[in-house]
Amino acid sequence: MFGKSKESWLIVGLGNPGKEYAATKHNCGFMAIDRIAQELGCKIDKGKFQGLYGQTNFQGKKLYLLKPQTYMNLSGRSVLQMSAYYNIPPERIIVLFDDISLEPGRLRIRADGSAGGHNGIKSIIAELGSQNFPRVKIGVGAKPHKDADLADWVLSGFTASEQKALEVSLKNAADGALCIIERGIYEAANRFNGSHP
Repeated sequence: MFGKSKESWLIVGLGNPGKEYAATKHNCGFMAIDRIAQELGCKIDKGKFQGLYGQTNFQGKKLYLLKPQTYMNLSGRSVLQMSAYYNIPPERIIVLFDDISLEPGRLRIRADGSAGGHNGIKSIIAELGSQNFPRVKIGVGAKPHKDADLADWVLSGFTASEQKALEVSLKNAADGALCIIERGIYEAANRFNGSHP
């Protein structure tokens, strides 16, 4: 072990840069990563790799927190640049993002899988050439009716009751991401999947 560099992990929160998007459903990933940063006393204020990032230590491991600034559809570019630079494999890249198939307050942790129609995840899979990265899906609820425009829905804000549920899921998402690093993906999934207020 002597001289071996610390194991590094990258946690990515997906969202869109800019004040007008800050409180929207699509920015749950940004919100959750802000929670992690707060919890660990880490500032996400370095600009590089087409993103904003911070660096800290957690459980004896090097931990990078990243908010891509490319807009959602190109998030993978930022993730690829940073993971390549620090030599972090997909299995140690945890992505936090909004999921319309889960109710607000619900969470789902998965080890891998397809993009499921999420453009940020689609971009990351395309750039990394792999689906094998852990993800924490944060429920934002389905469109109000099937003809509603999806982009309008995910770029809308939260009602007061949704906001309450969201508070719970953001805390669980932050705890869940750190639990993946500390105890492994399956333990994290057992503990947090389906959790709700």
